[in-house]
Amino acid sequence: MKQRYVYVLAASLAVIGLSVFWYKWQVLGFPLVRDQEKPVWTIEAAARFDSGPGTIKVQLHVPTLTPGFRMLNENSVSRGYGFSLNYGSGGREAQWTIRRADGEQTIYYRISVYEDDSIDQSDTIPPFPPRPVIDEPLNTAVDVLVSDVRDRSADTASFTTELLRRLNDPSPDPNVELLLAGVSSDAGFVGIATTLLASARIPARVVHGFPLAGRQRSAMLVPWLEVHDGDQWLYFNPATGEESLPERFFVWWRGSEDLVKVEGGSNVNVEFAIQENHLDAVAIAETQASQKGASAVDFSLYSLPIQTQAVYSVLLMIPIGALIMVVMRNIVGIDAFGTFMPVLIALAFRETKLFWGVVLFTLLVALGLSIRFLLERLRLLLVPRLSAVLIVVVLLMLLISLTSHRLGMETGLSVALFPMVIIAMTIERMSVVWEERGAADAIRAGFGSLVIAVAAYAFMGFSQLEHLILTFPELLLFVLALVVLAGRYTGYRLTELRRFRAMRGG
Repeated sequence: MKQRYVYVLAASLAVIGLSVFWYKWQVLGFPLVRDQEKPVWTIEAAARFDSGPGTIKVQLHVPTLTPGFRMLNENSVSRGYGFSLNYGSGGREAQWTIRRADGEQTIYYRISVYEDDSIDQSDTIPPFPPRPVIDEPLNTAVDVLVSDVRDRSADTASFTTELLRRLNDPSPDPNVELLLAGVSSDAGFVGIATTLLASARIPARVVHGFPLAGRQRSAMLVPWLEVHDGDQWLYFNPATGEESLPERFFVWWRGSEDLVKVEGGSNVNVEFAIQENHLDAVAIAETQASQKGASAVDFSLYSLPIQTQAVYSVLLMIPIGALIMVVMRNIVGIDAFGTFMPVLIALAFRETKLFWGVVLFTLLVALGLSIRFLLERLRLLLVPRLSAVLIVVVLLMLLISLTSHRLGMETGLSVALFPMVIIAMTIERMSVVWEERGAADAIRAGFGSLVIAVAAYAFMGFSQLEHLILTFPELLLFVLALVVLAGRYTGYRLTELRRFRAMRGG
């Protein structure tokens, strides 16, 4: 196959793997960091009222557009009531209905949200508002105030800031005093500001929400001012005129309508409570993917049983070890026995830990090699000889375990984790090389196998890398691309450069 086909194949594998990885990371929100947790806020609205003699219908404004936040889930607790979600003039509305109810009633609505700054939930561009119909003398006061503020501003943002400064002036002029007469709430104050902005043909509305911070037993809705400048919605502090939103401000609903409407009930009251929790980022990403109907979550390893996940958390690291082995043998130039023996030994090191793994492996190979030379005198055929070596390896493993246990060294029990067949084949290969090329080549290849196993263990035992491969197994396509490219490498190995030092004049 021509060289360019190899490059095309490697590039295709890399692009596919990295594209799926980027989609799961940026769009679905799967975390890059292991054991990452995200704060999740659960906001509960409790609507209480006294029921009347007839049918009851309750309508509560619930979150629609929440800049900086993504909804995890929502639910309702209302015994005997029918429940539905609809869209009204102010956004989404939760509706409960029942044919008849007696006594005091309480209806609960809960929503869980978490921060997601990558989500742009901007609203549609609104039309210019019609000039509000205002009776005299209020109409004259509005005209004078709007004209004065317009002369002192340059754009929508500066107009809004100047208007709010005038409305909050401790010594207001007569026009402001007239407009604010009878205003007794913050929401009413923001309502006056939206009316003045509408008179200036500037779209504006009241935003009601909560600054999310820890646990709040009785949270109060905070009104904010939202103004459209022709390109985007801007948020203003109605008390200071500053263009900003409070930190972690969660928008509950927009508009000047009542928060709740109850038909067939009286003495209506709505209370809010906020609870902060921390959930695993992977669980949040899976829930988010399910809500989007993304097929990627159906092929997520986290959908498998936990025991199966534990198995694949080990198996998926084998390609990483294989890549290290390719680099160490084909590019660095380290000799080793077997093709995958160092990788399998590295897997055993994950359980025995590195130091004791190296000690046990060296001891087992040394003892096995000694007995293999004794078997050589029997002149056995290949298959019987390999079987004999395998049996000897099993007996040696048993002997090491029993001896270490008697000495109180429980680490020796982990020698049983080494792959018996691979050890037997290594002993056989090492003895053949010893006889054919000498002890130096055999020891060098055995030491090289151990070095590659240690290097593979260093990467295969990296918990962050294990998390990435388990969460984004498509990255193995990128690993495959690297192996394909390394497979066509025909240049000098690093260990061969010393042979040409004379040519470089060194």
